[in-house]
Amino acid sequence: MRTLLLPLVLVLALVAACGDDDGGSASSASPESGDIRTFAADNGDIDIPADPQRVVATGYAVPALIEADAALVGVSSWERGLAMMTDEDRATYEELPRVAGEAAAETDYEAIAELRPDLIVLGIPQPVMGDIDLDYLESIAPVVAIGPTVPDAWRQLSERQTDAADRLEDFEAGRSAYEERAAELAAKYEDALAGLEFGHVGGYGVAEDGTFQREFSRSWGTNIAEDVGVTYYGEVAEAGGGGRDVSEYPALEQITDSLGEADAITYTVQPDGTPNPSVQAVLDSGLWQNLPAVQAGRAFPIRYTEASTYPSAMFTLDALDEALAPLLAAR
Repeated sequence: MRTLLLPLVLVLALVAACGDDDGGSASSASPESGDIRTFAADNGDIDIPADPQRVVATGYAVPALIEADAALVGVSSWERGLAMMTDEDRATYEELPRVAGEAAAETDYEAIAELRPDLIVLGIPQPVMGDIDLDYLESIAPVVAIGPTVPDAWRQLSERQTDAADRLEDFEAGRSAYEERAAELAAKYEDALAGLEFGHVGGYGVAEDGTFQREFSRSWGTNIAEDVGVTYYGEVAEAGGGGRDVSEYPALEQITDSLGEADAITYTVQPDGTPNPSVQAVLDSGLWQNLPAVQAGRAFPIRYTEASTYPSAMFTLDALDEALAPLLAAR
């Protein structure tokens, strides 16, 4: 029961004390000295250990902190990202205790308390923070919430999550490798992509409702492709905040109006290369077959569009290289 755990976890929370405000930047620290710093999180300026030794991560913070070799003692489930983990990172993920499911509402507070963390990093969207008992978590350890906003913000979010765990050196190595590979592909495809305007069909439509997802610049399926020089045209008819600022869900019957002007189209497929039911419904439509880009042979399936860290986005870059290769052959 929570009431039995609170005396212990309140004592543990006293490890954190007031310190200098550095806006969330790294500082020298050691567990022996008990040094702390003030970190700028979504839930305010939080005093955290400068060198945390027992970290719990949830949501989008899970892959970021595994890749950065943070001192993790427990994580939430992150099934959506398993295909984008290296064998080593996958082994780490499998070995760590689970403290939550895929949804924030599935958080196991008692399991977190039993792990005696000195830092909890919540990588969940702001709209679902109401599903979390933040007061209880804060009685266990300092909590920093660093959750997703617009899809392409994973770059800044994963950096902040890694910074909270004092592992920025590992983060910067991953970013450098990604940027080098992206620049290589941008040079490789520069001439082939010149003058082409793309559209994108995402994987979050609802087939049974007869809708598809049209993604624009900076969305899940487009933002990494843009790093290699792909240009996506258009914008949402009405911004709705977060992902709805960069994607919309028209009826399948509107696909000609939505994508009829595209010179080329990319579309999201699962890690094994197969479309999910929503995307398959689009591909099976006669309207899809009549789109100029499709008839011209310029429709390209893209795997790993849910990448949310630099190392996982390396999988996406390789998938883009494979998918866009026909453009080189057509030159």
